[in-house]
Amino acid sequence: MAKESSFDVVSTVDMQEVDNAFQQAKKEIAQRYDLKDSGAEISLDKAKQTITVAAPSDFVAGQVIDVIGSKLVKRGIDLAAVKWGEAQTATGQSVRRVATVVDGIDKDTASKINKDIKATKLKVKVQIEGDKLRVSSASRDTLQEVIAFLKGQDYGQPLQYVNYR
Repeated sequence: MAKESSFDVVSTVDMQEVDNAFQQAKKEIAQRYDLKDSGAEISLDKAKQTITVAAPSDFVAGQVIDVIGSKLVKRGIDLAAVKWGEAQTATGQSVRRVATVVDGIDKDTASKINKDIKATKLKVKVQIEGDKLRVSSASRDTLQEVIAFLKGQDYGQPLQYVNYR
């Protein structure tokens, strides 16, 4: 019974689902009465994992962001995975907002998660491996406690718990 159990803490986003939500939002913006001829545009860069909204005013940009957000939620994407930047003034009176899709756990967040797990005083080992964390312990119950603890915390991005063995 010396075998250790473990799981990985990751933060991944299915870019295909983001693309599907983007396509649905683009279609709704083209058909919706209040946004149809407003001059609002959205674009998706899969390589950089960014969504760009260009609109004639801040209000219209907010409306478009709401549409995108609703489509992302319907496709099962957590809105915490999309970080919207500040509104930038573009040509004329228009406004541009860029969102980045968070994929992977950065070093600062990983070390904060590691520190929080160690502060619980549970008998687990935590290893930071690139953009994920591996948590291992002899007791599966202890691992369940760690998962329950992490679900109660907010790290500004969605976390998934995979490879539980």
